[in-house]
Amino acid sequence: MAEPNVPSKTIETGHELSDLSPKNIAIFGVSLVVMILIVLWVCYELFQHYSTVSMKTEVPPSPLSYTREPTPEPHLLVVPGQELKAMRAAEDSSLHSYAWVDREKGIVRIPIQRAIDILAQRGLPSQPQSNEKPTSGAKQKPQLNQRK
Repeated sequence: MAEPNVPSKTIETGHELSDLSPKNIAIFGVSLVVMILIVLWVCYELFQHYSTVSMKTEVPPSPLSYTREPTPEPHLLVVPGQELKAMRAAEDSSLHSYAWVDREKGIVRIPIQRAIDILAQRGLPSQPQSNEKPTSGAKQKPQLNQRK
């Protein structure tokens, strides 16, 4: 249906003449592919050039460098929890056994339960009150509070 106010010459079927031509699109596509291939070839050649330059200037490795170096600390645990169990066993043995700390000074380590029992029997050592003055120059031994 034609509109009444529009002249009949402008209502023709077809395409716009200002559209892109398929020939120009094909030329652009081919030139894009050619440019991409040129860039890839230049990158490859540069990589080869720098690779050969670095191989020529690089010092050859020492024959000793082929030996395996030890892994730096800390090492990964092969069996998780094994070191923790060993540490706790060592702590338990020191908490529940008698041993000399310093034999020359007569210092010993006693089991913790025995130390608690002794402390319960004898009480804590008491300090002199701040308003009391210790005797002149003589060291006072701390007194033990006795429980009754």
